[in-house]
Amino acid sequence: MQNEDIDYSDIIAKYDIELDWSTDNVIVVDGVPIIDKAKEEKLVARLVKIFARRGVKTAARDVSVIWDETTGKSKGFAFVELPNAEIAFSAVAILHNLQLDTKHQLQVNHFEDIVKFSNLDTTFVEPETEEFEPKEHLRAWLADAQGRDQYVTNGGDEVIVHWHGKRAQSGIAHKKPDGTPPWTDLYVSWSPLGTYLATTHQQGIRLWGGPSFAPLQRFRHPSVRLIIFSPGEKYMVTWSQQPIIVQEGDPQGPEHFSREDDGNNLAVWDVRSGALLRTFLVEHEAADKNDFQWPALKWSPDDKYIARLTSGHQISVYELPSMGLHGKKSIKVEGVVDFEWRPYEPTQIQHGKHENMLAYWTPEVANQPARVTLLDFPSRTVLRQKSLFNVTKCNIYWETQGQFLCVKVDRHTKTRKTVFSNLEIFHLGEKDCPVEVIELKDPVIEFSWEPKGEHFTIVSDNYPNVGNPSVTLKTEVSLYQLDHSRGVFRLLRTITGVTSNTIRWSPRGRFVVLATLGSPTKSELLFWDLGSDIYGPGWQKEERGGGIQQVGTADHYGVTDVDWDPSGRYLASSASSWKHQVENGYNIWDFRGQEIEKNLQDQFKQFIWRPRPSSILSKEQRGQVCENLGEFSRQFEQDDTQEDNEASTELVAQHKQLVDEWNTWRVRCKKV
Repeated sequence: MQNEDIDYSDIIAKYDIELDWSTDNVIVVDGVPIIDKAKEEKLVARLVKIFARRGVKTAARDVSVIWDETTGKSKGFAFVELPNAEIAFSAVAILHNLQLDTKHQLQVNHFEDIVKFSNLDTTFVEPETEEFEPKEHLRAWLADAQGRDQYVTNGGDEVIVHWHGKRAQSGIAHKKPDGTPPWTDLYVSWSPLGTYLATTHQQGIRLWGGPSFAPLQRFRHPSVRLIIFSPGEKYMVTWSQQPIIVQEGDPQGPEHFSREDDGNNLAVWDVRSGALLRTFLVEHEAADKNDFQWPALKWSPDDKYIARLTSGHQISVYELPSMGLHGKKSIKVEGVVDFEWRPYEPTQIQHGKHENMLAYWTPEVANQPARVTLLDFPSRTVLRQKSLFNVTKCNIYWETQGQFLCVKVDRHTKTRKTVFSNLEIFHLGEKDCPVEVIELKDPVIEFSWEPKGEHFTIVSDNYPNVGNPSVTLKTEVSLYQLDHSRGVFRLLRTITGVTSNTIRWSPRGRFVVLATLGSPTKSELLFWDLGSDIYGPGWQKEERGGGIQQVGTADHYGVTDVDWDPSGRYLASSASSWKHQVENGYNIWDFRGQEIEKNLQDQFKQFIWRPRPSSILSKEQRGQVCENLGEFSRQFEQDDTQEDNEASTELVAQHKQLVDEWNTWRVRCKKV
């Protein structure tokens, strides 16, 4: 029998292998560095590693670098074969626009899409004109014709945004309809420039904005507890005490956590796109300790860098938005405890007239003294260093315009039984950055610079229970001002016999409130005016403190928080149920301590003024406004008179209606 007569059809049918020629599991990665053959293995290994960090698992054999036969170099793109089409589609969303390094950003597409769009009909077809849908302006409240500010209250299950002005102008700006779910599970927060209202939920963070407070963005971070925006509102950091856990089947994409984020609990986000930039681990056990530092990540004032303390005595600075380690190495500082970025005015940042700078301190170790260091960044050049001895603790306070740096140094005596404070003030605007030392006999429990001014205020006390919030202390408040003729800060006045433990400067300067917070027995608010006559150069020693006067006193039982409105004309004091359950609510006062409004509310939690961005007017334009205040005042007076007349007319009409109703009732009764 010949082989041609044998029927193999049953065997072929049984063992036939159907080859899969589909390419829906292939992605194309463009933007890859152009290399020669010798570097192929290293490049492929790097791609595999960075893909794995984003949760896209692949092997080196599945990455095909495409070569140019004429030059012998790669063409700058590669094909990557993944297990299935679902993973390929997720990989495109996760890896697209991924920053490989400072020079290369990956552009990732699905292979099927490239085939599809390369065979498109190129005949031009005029698209249909879509109807324009205007979007709400996120800073519309700034254009309020009456120049009112806003504030948000959080009490019970109700969050309300209010207008604040004269009594007739105040009212509700936004409130969720009755019967809808609560606006937040925990607390609310404004962004630094007032553009967004952030609400915390069990699932993460929601951002709201515009006149209708429509939902704008969401950030999925389960059990989130703390948030902080960058100064320019471009980025946001969220923290949870619970570690991130990514389970099989969880959503994938740029705005979701991936496998590489497992175990971390600190996340950095892009606010506008909602994209997750990077996650870190902050030991959550430390959250139960007094030394837990928040924010764990600190922003440079221009939103270009974010920095944190890392193990191994280092300050790690990351570039935004890539979140890559600057210079690929941290700043090694033996024993560094804390650091702060130098602040700047927004106008300086907009015109590029600023320099980033870090101030940090290290404790005494063996025979080495404690040190405070000023470091230029990104050059990492040490600009100034000061050695300190017998140091217990340091606190860093930058003046709001970055012209002065005060380091409060708590020192101990040789017996270590008593502690006192010194103020080390760095004058950055002078040659060689001289350091002024103010020696004090008592520990300082509060320090505060005047915004955009030349004053600072301290609260000191020598009571042994200092730092215990349950004990009401007798304190001293000292006011200092810069003496231009000598270039040093001089004591203006010391206020004794008070219980104040908190300093709140008006955002415009000049006015300051000294408050007693957290005390079970005292709740006084002292309103002080430092006077305009002592501002500027040329004041003499005999004038020192002459313009300072107390303009008012108030009392808010159980007060837990105080804060000025952006205009510096009103102060809000509140008693939060998070700290006690007695007479919760809030009061609003004017800058002299006169009560404007009082509200008691059960389970009241928060009162927060809506911040305002800095003025866009130049210095010259602001000067012109000041020169023409008389014209504006006349217009304001006319508006006030008209408003009073309208109110009087309305009141007269209301009284007339009541009289008419009374007369009608009398006539009806007589007929009976």
